[in-house]
Amino acid sequence: MRSQFHAFMFPWFGFGHMTAFLHLANKLAEKGHKINFLLPKKALKQLEPLNLFPNSIVFHILTIPPVDGLPAGAETTADIPISLGSFLASAMDRTRNQVKEMVSNDKPDLIFFDFAHWIPEIAKEYGAKTVNYVTISAACVAISFVPGRSPDDLAVPPPGYPSSKVLLRGQETKSLSFLSYPFGDGTTFYERIITGLTNCDVISIRTCQEMEGKFCDFIERQCQRKVLLTGPMLSEQDNSKLLEEQWSQWLSRFKPGSVIYCALGSQIILEKNQFQELCLGMELTGLPFLVAVKPPKGVSTIQVALPEGFEERVKGRGVVWGGWVQQPLILAHPSIGCFVSHCGFGSMWEALVNDCQIVFIPHLAEQVFNTRLMSDELEVSVEVKREEIGWFSKERLSGAIRSVMDEDSELGNLVRRNHAKWKESLVKTGLMNDYVNKFIEALQELV
Repeated sequence: MRSQFHAFMFPWFGFGHMTAFLHLANKLAEKGHKINFLLPKKALKQLEPLNLFPNSIVFHILTIPPVDGLPAGAETTADIPISLGSFLASAMDRTRNQVKEMVSNDKPDLIFFDFAHWIPEIAKEYGAKTVNYVTISAACVAISFVPGRSPDDLAVPPPGYPSSKVLLRGQETKSLSFLSYPFGDGTTFYERIITGLTNCDVISIRTCQEMEGKFCDFIERQCQRKVLLTGPMLSEQDNSKLLEEQWSQWLSRFKPGSVIYCALGSQIILEKNQFQELCLGMELTGLPFLVAVKPPKGVSTIQVALPEGFEERVKGRGVVWGGWVQQPLILAHPSIGCFVSHCGFGSMWEALVNDCQIVFIPHLAEQVFNTRLMSDELEVSVEVKREEIGWFSKERLSGAIRSVMDEDSELGNLVRRNHAKWKESLVKTGLMNDYVNKFIEALQELV
């Protein structure tokens, strides 16, 4: 067994994936392991400040080849609408020779990957072991990616699927139709993921046994691969890093636990009418709020898309911001009382380790599963119910927020109590370190 190993990391070109891989890289580097991190040039600026061990974690820039259909200069999911993801997957696949050359030169012991399903072939050629690092919930993987099962069967849980409330309902199965779509050259999204899960040496999942153990056991049986858990792999909070003054000053004007913070991730770009309904729903709560979302489709700035008269009506208590914000630091601010989120897996963990109430508006299929896990299984949050047109009304959004923010709300008190229990267990001294130590021990045995 080798005490120290050298690993390559090659995540999908989405910031939720790349930052999750980098958080893991930091934990490995902290224990003395060396990491080569492969990424597009455009991602470097955002990821470099998150590298806590620059002597041990070395970034390697990949040249992203042009692909017909992919806008010139696009290198990450932040550069494109979701509908162009297949072209970005083609570009990733066409970096294969670059990756192979790096592996040939550096001879890593391990290669971590997720969407690049061809990595196990390269690894075998050069004697490396592969780790498929899953950065979405185990519940989502357990029902969506079962070997020998068609994506069309998702309306019915697979045989042996654990007793659970984490299911899609009715029309929501249509939101997983993308599994059958082409995703890169000559492969569907489903084929890409299932190939990676069944060809790797081990599967690792960014979750904990306490929360998703039954789903992890199911994946292990179905894929016939050992499943290793990293724990929630939360970002290290740099206490020397302060919240930007404009937000610190603004939030401090309001009493503790009174402000709604809403963010929907880097990939979601709303239609203009959806964006306006979101703004009006926030206004309807009567509470102070900070909304941080990208400008809606077809407009260049947030301001031109705001509902008529909105800015004047919410002046002094509401801000809608189109740029990046320091989400972990905002969530930790004492004035924040409610987090309205799309329930991406990273945001889900950030919500759990803070004290605010949680309201979810899932947008993509994976987010629906995460929401079910949080709202139905763990009962720590509420989901905004959608209208039949597929989006929600301002009344439903404000109603969901008020249902957890009102002090005498039975539902609000239930989710607050459950949330407090989960937060306590997740931030418990030693829990995350125990997961990391066990994970590293298993990797050392593997190499």
